[in-house]
Amino acid sequence: MRSPRSELEAITAAGLHRRLRTLESATGPKVLREGRELWNFASNDYLGLASHPAIRAAFHEGLDLWGHGAAASRLITGTLPPHEALEETIAKAKGTDAALSFSSGHAAATGSIPAIVGSGDHVVIDKLAHACLIDGARLSGASLRVFPHNDVEKLSRLLSRIRGVSPASRILVITESVFSMDGDLAPLREIVETCEQHEALLLVDEAHGLGVFGPGGMGLAEEMGLQSRIDFHMGTLGKAAGLAGAYIACSADWRELLINRARSFIFSTAPPPALAHAARAAIDLLRSPQGTALRSQLRERMDRLRPGHSSPIFPWILGTNEAALEASASLENQGFLVPAIRYPTVPRGTARLRISLGATHPLEAIDALRVLLENPPPATRPSEAR
Repeated sequence: MRSPRSELEAITAAGLHRRLRTLESATGPKVLREGRELWNFASNDYLGLASHPAIRAAFHEGLDLWGHGAAASRLITGTLPPHEALEETIAKAKGTDAALSFSSGHAAATGSIPAIVGSGDHVVIDKLAHACLIDGARLSGASLRVFPHNDVEKLSRLLSRIRGVSPASRILVITESVFSMDGDLAPLREIVETCEQHEALLLVDEAHGLGVFGPGGMGLAEEMGLQSRIDFHMGTLGKAAGLAGAYIACSADWRELLINRARSFIFSTAPPPALAHAARAAIDLLRSPQGTALRSQLRERMDRLRPGHSSPIFPWILGTNEAALEASASLENQGFLVPAIRYPTVPRGTARLRISLGATHPLEAIDALRVLLENPPPATRPSEAR
């Protein structure tokens, strides 16, 4: 029997070893790690809500009103008023009949997708979709097809072929709105039209779109006026919303089916009620004039780093694991936290730095980072990230 040490040695030899490195401060545009202050260009806190005083106050209020633990799954005694209020708020914001919250994005994907499709059905997924979406598709038992990234023509051909041999089966198309490692956008309108043409269901993961796009901060679908034409809106509360958890917004019938079939929902203790109370406040803030102002600040910073870029995610593809690790270490030595991203988070041969901008980053920090990216200093020690 092989030992875990032998596997770890193989991972290390391939330049893919990860280790946990603890922050010694709360998250924010500047953090403390291993005694060093660093500008934080690694987090998904796009609007600075992870440290926003209004969200903190709502969390404290939720603790006072509902406590810190649900103590059971939602189907036992774990459903409390803040859970229902959060879901009603999300549904209203997303323009759907209903919504269901989950403990994490991974739980939302791996619970919902197998509840929507199963044996005899089909999943067609973008090649660069997040790992949790791929995991959910594999767990479903449905036939799994992959279409090249953002290739709507290939998607259409696949759907036509599947529908021709399976006229009565469910077909679920899965994409992200903003792709988490490349920062590019899905051709959402074309995907919606293609799914409608072939009578396929569509799940759009707005994990990196929520808070960033749309007049009410509800994502790319809202910005493009497509919310009513998408069957399943998935999103996370752990990025621009500044907290934790996730949701699926959908029709009332689909919500009821998820309650009865999504194993990650049925067999998990409910998220803390105080968290749900704070998450509702975060959604309200995203939709408020303050949310609009924060999105404007974020766009200003995006244009500062790279004019015309489509999202706050900026990849710098370097190719090899070693090059990405060295570049990350070099920037850390200059006071910037920018993670190296490697396989399996991205395809082999596309190791990169992933720069994430936030509305609260000072302009001078962005300017300094841009200068370093244009004239990178030599690395002095390796760093590890994803």
